[in-house]
Amino acid sequence: MRTVDGRVAGKRGQATRQKLLDCLSEMLSSSPYRDVKVIDVARRAGTSPATFYQYFPDVEGAVLELAEEMAAESGALTELLEGRSWTGRAGWQTAQELVDGFLEFWRRNDAILRVVDLGAAEGDKRFYKLRMKILNSVNSSLAASVAELQSKGRLDKDVNPGAIAGALVAMLAAVASHQKGFSSWGVKQAELKPNLALLVHLGVTGRKPTK
Repeated sequence: MRTVDGRVAGKRGQATRQKLLDCLSEMLSSSPYRDVKVIDVARRAGTSPATFYQYFPDVEGAVLELAEEMAAESGALTELLEGRSWTGRAGWQTAQELVDGFLEFWRRNDAILRVVDLGAAEGDKRFYKLRMKILNSVNSSLAASVAELQSKGRLDKDVNPGAIAGALVAMLAAVASHQKGFSSWGVKQAELKPNLALLVHLGVTGRKPTK
């Protein structure tokens, strides 16, 4: 691990760098991204702005570090679909566990995901690539599942696996980022999951689930 000027960071430096990232992550959870300043992050970490700049070029650079770490962890979402069946009761369980795991990932990383979404929406290719990496961890597996069902004659041949998977992943991401908003519509979290799982199951299999 190196500093901005290329020097190798020692154990103490690495610990300071991680503390700065941890403090930044905490601040993003309670403050708008645009309001977070280097001096505030440094003060919260018990160090100076000069020290912050030893490890990151600016707040955005540090945020990208956090986003890259999160994107790397999104590989766990792929495991929710690996080797899973979409037939019978097993298919209903697969849909439920995918929804549960996806929503939980979004809740756990809500603060940084909001920044990633903002950067991607503004056309920043770095944030866009990270967002696509996260979504692709589910999209590719879903498309493969749809294609497999299609090859076995369980789905119409005119179905486009990529389009179905992409639409479902986009829906999951939109719902996940709007979880708190459902309460204003009178929808409880416990009610959201099974209904979202129903839509996912219908989208992948074209059929109502066997419960």
